[in-house]
Amino acid sequence: MTDQSISATVKNLESAFAGESMANRKYLYFARRCRELGADDVAEVFEETARQETAHAFGHLELLYPPQTLSVEKMLQMAIEGEVYEYTEMYPAFRHTALEEQNQAAVEEMDEQIAESREHAETFFRVLEQAARRFQALAGVEQRHANRYRDALNRVENS
Repeated sequence: MTDQSISATVKNLESAFAGESMANRKYLYFARRCRELGADDVAEVFEETARQETAHAFGHLELLYPPQTLSVEKMLQMAIEGEVYEYTEMYPAFRHTALEEQNQAAVEEMDEQIAESREHAETFFRVLEQAARRFQALAGVEQRHANRYRDALNRVENS
């Protein structure tokens, strides 16, 4: 699907999801820093707000990815695609910019993210392969059960 074929509402939901997700992570970071500074009461406010931001983000996701449309395999494939994009396109482009700006700390961060995104993609791929093997094994078991039931039904019908 090209960006031109995505509705304005879908684009808005994606932006809202990104904003809520970013707020969640930022507030959890702020909470951690508040705890380091001894402001546990403020940390609790940030943590509660982060939980609410997560609920908002999940609401947006349910509209973007209706639960009834998501199989385990589809979710794993989407995760693989996202991680591959991160380590092949997104982070390398960010790294290039950081290099041009001579921001070594950002270059190192991007290098870590490239490696971790590759690991994540490989992990999701292994899980997808394992799920496929389990499904194939289960299909064989189900076929044997179906054959037994069909044979039993035939015996009943023929007697």
